[in-house]
Amino acid sequence: MIVEAIKELVDRGEIDADTAERCMHEIMSGEATQAQVAAFLTALRIRGENPAIISAMARVMRNFAIPVKVSLRRRLIDTCGTGGDSIKTINVSTAAGLITAAAGGYVAKHGNRSFTGYCGSADFLEEIGVRIEVGPEKVAKCIESLGFGFIFAPIYHPSMRNVAPVRREIAVRTVFNVLGPLTNPARVNAQVLGVFSSDLMEEVAEALKLDGREEALIFHGIGGMDEISIFSETEAMWLRDGDIRRRRLRPE
Repeated sequence: MIVEAIKELVDRGEIDADTAERCMHEIMSGEATQAQVAAFLTALRIRGENPAIISAMARVMRNFAIPVKVSLRRRLIDTCGTGGDSIKTINVSTAAGLITAAAGGYVAKHGNRSFTGYCGSADFLEEIGVRIEVGPEKVAKCIESLGFGFIFAPIYHPSMRNVAPVRREIAVRTVFNVLGPLTNPARVNAQVLGVFSSDLMEEVAEALKLDGREEALIFHGIGGMDEISIFSETEAMWLRDGDIRRRRLRPE
């Protein structure tokens, strides 16, 4: 399937969500070769991913992940962003998750070490003494009893070993830069999600809608931040009950 999809992307400039889903299954299962994965990701990046494709690929990636089964009747939130912005800020998303838990919320924080900034979620938590390499049962128990649990992405997405070498070698942003925040193994129903480019906001919002999120706030700080800015305006899209509205947030 992935060979035919590459040809379609090169010749026609598009594939449908069903094709993308089947290609993602080949990638995650290790059936696709490294050359095929590189060609597919590059062609898809050049032609552009739409919300249906992003949602379909995220669904496959979640299905290959080790699940974290949290027993809650309340809203479960993730504060994981895309990273990759042009401003090296502190890891705000993890701090925001801890504050949310302290205020009575329940947070399944999905994250990794830093690749582009000074400090990723895993780095942040290790520095304050948190054990990050924890199994799904313990993570679920932490969320249920404390309101916060950390899901260290490399442990919970073992199939990413089929993609990691290619991503390092081609060294360009691909759909996987967006998929990370959409593939929480705890299957959260609400998200606060910063993106590295304003061009991604609508795509991500629509993909989250297709995925069935009850509520999500997607934002991009003007000037290149994947955070809500404290010194300039922030573009935001608010998904709630299937309705998406665009907002502009100001520090004051």
